[in-house]
Amino acid sequence: MKKGLIVFLIVAASFAIFAGGSKEAPLGSEENPIVWSFVPSGEMERVSAGAQEVADLLNRETGYFFSTNVATEYVGVIEAMSSKPPKAHMASLATFAYIMAADRGVADAALVSVRYGSPTYNGQFITQQDSGIRSIEDFAGKTFARVDPLSTSGWIIPMIEMRAVGIDPERDLKSVVDAGSHDTVVSAVYNREADVGATYVDARTRLEKTYPDVMEKVVVIGVTTDIPNDGVQFSPAVPAEMRQKIVDALLKIVKTEEGKKALNTAYQWDDLAAHGDEFYDPFRQVLQAAGLKAQELMD
Repeated sequence: MKKGLIVFLIVAASFAIFAGGSKEAPLGSEENPIVWSFVPSGEMERVSAGAQEVADLLNRETGYFFSTNVATEYVGVIEAMSSKPPKAHMASLATFAYIMAADRGVADAALVSVRYGSPTYNGQFITQQDSGIRSIEDFAGKTFARVDPLSTSGWIIPMIEMRAVGIDPERDLKSVVDAGSHDTVVSAVYNREADVGATYVDARTRLEKTYPDVMEKVVVIGVTTDIPNDGVQFSPAVPAEMRQKIVDALLKIVKTEEGKKALNTAYQWDDLAAHGDEFYDPFRQVLQAAGLKAQELMD
């Protein structure tokens, strides 16, 4: 009887250990870090290095552990936030990609970046100085370099503005090249791999070390309407208390010299401002007026 009881206790203890071991570690622990996905904005190595620096500063402030990654495309981050359980708990999506994720119910806006004192920015159309292209109407038959199909300043707004002047991107452009980042769009135009392209204002400055004459050879021929800046969004799976702690830490970090440098390295963020989903409503109205639906552009 005693021997049987001992065997039973050992088996029961082993099961309890196994069951306990199979339980997922708390979010934010070293075993289960908060995954923060960034999207391509510039040189991947630079964005990745800056993102990791910010994650390290956040760890110091909150005690939470973070794992950062730079996705190769916007839709990959949205899919990661859409998975169950989410494979990305935080994101730094551009405007249109955020609206798409919010419409799916997988992302909540918390912070919007500030550049040059403003939470909004503009896109720009660029071409070679001697290309002969002087306006959007000249794009017919040309090769267009875009950042990504879901890039707000690198495609969505430029596409809307092309349509507004009678240029149908699918029918009238010779071809569309997905460059993958704003830097690469500038590079493609500079190296005549594309006739025209679209980036944020002013992505050319990021390549002045590589191409000292880029500001002269690559010229701006048009600027788009105001666009909300990118920022920080959370998966609904992240508890409210944890979100607030991270938001408070980021707002504190961005006021420090070390934090400002890291955020600037990653995304050229000068500051952060607290804004929720309603901040994006004016942009939703622009899409609605153009007859565009987020899901249609993703299909």
